[in-house]
Amino acid sequence: ATLSSFLLKHGYRRGTIDQTLFLKKDPKDIILVDQRSDGIFIHQTKYVNDILHKFDMDTNKSAPTPFEPPKIKDKNLPDGPVIVHLYRSMIGSLMYLTASRPDITFAMSACARNQVSPTVSQLNDVKRIFKYIKGHPKLGLWYPRDSPFDLEAFSDSDYAGAAGDRKSTTGRCQFMSRRLISWQCKKQTIVATSSCEAKYVAAASCCGQVL
Repeated sequence: ATLSSFLLKHGYRRGTIDQTLFLKKDPKDIILVDQRSDGIFIHQTKYVNDILHKFDMDTNKSAPTPFEPPKIKDKNLPDGPVIVHLYRSMIGSLMYLTASRPDITFAMSACARNQVSPTVSQLNDVKRIFKYIKGHPKLGLWYPRDSPFDLEAFSDSDYAGAAGDRKSTTGRCQFMSRRLISWQCKKQTIVATSSCEAKYVAAASCCGQVL
């Protein structure tokens, strides 16, 4: 009863057929909260299908991962500019999805850096994320009903992964009672001089969020 009251108070509505399903919708997004006997599952399956159809990606083959390491470019392959509005629109649509899909956060962080003058290869990186969610449309956040009350935090970093300025990227997440409550993937503001320093910066950011 407490969870139901909280969700209704914050703009969610009960499903017409399934009374344990809560929905929150605005013109651009839809989030589903599936209440079960052993916990709740938050997902955006319908929204995934909507944006795949919007960008004509629903007939493409799926990809096993949302991102792959940059490859050495073949100079013989064209890599000219693309329509900026299209690129930004695809990025914006995926941004909404990260509310329940931390698995695409790193790929989104990498692709969002190229919104000024995107190229064909960079657009293909964005399309790969769409191909990934096509193959994995039903993933989301699972919050079990009964779990030990403890706080866990994890962080990691690459080293000089950003090709332009050689800055590293921080990834961090926090769990409360085995429930994911916070996550982030962000390029660091400094240029680390070693992988060890990059990981210390990531750890400091993670601890700051916990405090």
